[in-house]
Amino acid sequence: MTTTTTIDPNLHLVDFDATDPVDLQVKVTDAIQQGNDFLDNIAASTDKDSNDISAKQALTDVMMFDHINLALDRSWGVLSHLNSVMSNDKIRHIHHELLPKLSAYGTRVGQHQPLFSRYQAIANDKEFFATLDPARARAIALALQSFELSGVALPKDKQDEFADIQSKLSTLSATFSDHILDATQAFALPLQQEQLAGLTENGLALLADAGEQHKARELASGTLTQADIDALPTPYYVATLNIPVYLAVMTHADNRELRETLYRAYVTRASEYDTHTNAKGESLNNADIMSQILQLREQKAQLLGFDNYAEVSLSTKMAESVAEVETFLRNLATKAKPTAEQDLAQLQECARDYDIAKLQPWDSAYIAEKVKQNKFSLSQEEIRPYFPLPKVIDGLFAIVERLYGIKVQEQNSANDSTKADSNAVSRWHDDVRFYQLFDADNNLLGGFYFDLFARSGKRGGAWMSGFQSRYSNDEQAYQQLPVCFMVGNFTPALDGKPSLLTHDEVLTLFHEFGHGLHHLLTQVTVGDVAGVNGVEWDAVELPSQFMENWAWESDGIALISSHVETGEPLPKDKLDALLAAKNFQSGMQTLRQIEFALFDLLIHAHTPALDYVGILATLDDVRNDIAIMETPNYNRFANGFSHIFAGGYAAGYYSYKWAELLSADAFSKFEEDGIFNPITGKAFRETILSVGGSLPAKTNFENFRGRSASIDALLRHNGFDDRGINTAANAQTTREVG
Repeated sequence: MTTTTTIDPNLHLVDFDATDPVDLQVKVTDAIQQGNDFLDNIAASTDKDSNDISAKQALTDVMMFDHINLALDRSWGVLSHLNSVMSNDKIRHIHHELLPKLSAYGTRVGQHQPLFSRYQAIANDKEFFATLDPARARAIALALQSFELSGVALPKDKQDEFADIQSKLSTLSATFSDHILDATQAFALPLQQEQLAGLTENGLALLADAGEQHKARELASGTLTQADIDALPTPYYVATLNIPVYLAVMTHADNRELRETLYRAYVTRASEYDTHTNAKGESLNNADIMSQILQLREQKAQLLGFDNYAEVSLSTKMAESVAEVETFLRNLATKAKPTAEQDLAQLQECARDYDIAKLQPWDSAYIAEKVKQNKFSLSQEEIRPYFPLPKVIDGLFAIVERLYGIKVQEQNSANDSTKADSNAVSRWHDDVRFYQLFDADNNLLGGFYFDLFARSGKRGGAWMSGFQSRYSNDEQAYQQLPVCFMVGNFTPALDGKPSLLTHDEVLTLFHEFGHGLHHLLTQVTVGDVAGVNGVEWDAVELPSQFMENWAWESDGIALISSHVETGEPLPKDKLDALLAAKNFQSGMQTLRQIEFALFDLLIHAHTPALDYVGILATLDDVRNDIAIMETPNYNRFANGFSHIFAGGYAAGYYSYKWAELLSADAFSKFEEDGIFNPITGKAFRETILSVGGSLPAKTNFENFRGRSASIDALLRHNGFDDRGINTAANAQTTREVG
């Protein structure tokens, strides 16, 4: 339901209807110039004044520079977002053209001695520093660390080398991401009737929709004429690598050859086995890019005095060393392996009933679905109608209202029939919705956009982008409320019905909303440590994984389920089956995440930097240590590992498991007190969500839990016991994680 609530000007919403990439390019360029002018001015004033600058004046300069950079954050944030959700040649070209300029500016800021000296002046004046708001003090401390990691102490020739490395890395990462998107969208496999056996009604609708999109693209490109299109069957079923379609085939298609074909296409994207090219006819193979990225990261680490890039990454995280993280991951693998072996044996036993002598990766999802149906009387397709997206969203909002005393209201969109409404909010696509978040006293806290469906030109996966942080500057009489984008790639609405989610998609929505609450509920007004900003990377997943728990609790499921046709809540037998299957395959899933995390850690800890052959060899070694199911030798998962080669998770993918320990232990407090206990909810909001990065994550967790973190809840939530854990290692993990 939409409302006509007045839009607060402090939200500073973007008019996407009037947003043009060329205009954004001009605004980014102008904002960079304004920042450079400020740096020039303080450099000149520093040269003229031989006396040390006072801490008070230094703080004034720092806050002014923060304010100047708002314009850059905003313009670049919009362009980056559009490049992720509405990518086309024009947006991509402008985005990539700006990357070297942004990299050069960022490096100049990080190596600017006069600016650095101002932060030092504030920190060195102990009496003045003690008067600062804790959030400002934390921001100063983190900034000083950032300067060091930007090469501020390097000699001029080394600073130039560092700047060149940063510029190359930004371009290479963007190209890596482009290749994945292009490779994903280049694959289209028209299907024959005999290949459709086993596919569900929803799956067939997805493939038919993909077929219509494929016909439109082929017609637009001139590959097919209208006569060719008219001669095609209706419906025209096409398999693609977009996740909803891919999973529909891999989970339900009886045709094993089709599943293998699709699997091979998916795991060889952007590799030497991928023959697709981009619009310029260039190869999409990421192999050389990956080795270049690792080499450049190693060079960067050595310039900064570290042995390897993993040490650079961990210098800003809760974990203190590569050895500590590796021990954590291997210990957890030891605990998960017995359960994983039971999981695999269960699948293999069922596979024989379908004439599959040896289970292969392209069989896993298919057979797992059969086991769920046989063992738990549970089918994702049978429960999908009970999770229509509008109901799930309403229930999600009801859950957080009970937990935190907040209210969510959808706002009319400028693309709707209410376009004449002066308070309508423009969007970048018709699928997008905008909401405002209020506290119990009806005070506006912030706003967020939902962009939840897969489509052409949109990057795969799900994420929360903290586009605009809470920020206040009294001298400039400027206030800014937090705004974020929450993005998914869910199954779209089909056949006149709303989007019907699998329970896995429900979990993803809850996960991203947890990130969103972390961003929106902050009371910190220093942008650098507001919301998710300044939070250690291996703790930033705590609120997101924590939020998933309510999609598993029966009281939570009651709020988010309602049959799309009858309105009936999820029946008790299906609810019992869903809960009974919660830890189904948890052992294999845990080993899979550990495999990714350990691979990421080891390739970034290796010196000298690995080439492509070495990258693949490391992945093979990790699989030999961790995996219990053989992987085909053509699998090139690493070539599509955007988290570490094009995202912020380099030598940090372990963060998902690390933060899962924290989130499980945090949720155990609700299990003790009641999952909707308002006092416990208030405590979590005040000690975790509201403080953002203004305090160390360890401090925040202990303020909520009253003690250091324990691994016990994580093991229990995953269905593992605590036998066999090395006592010393467990004590170390508890101490260092907590």
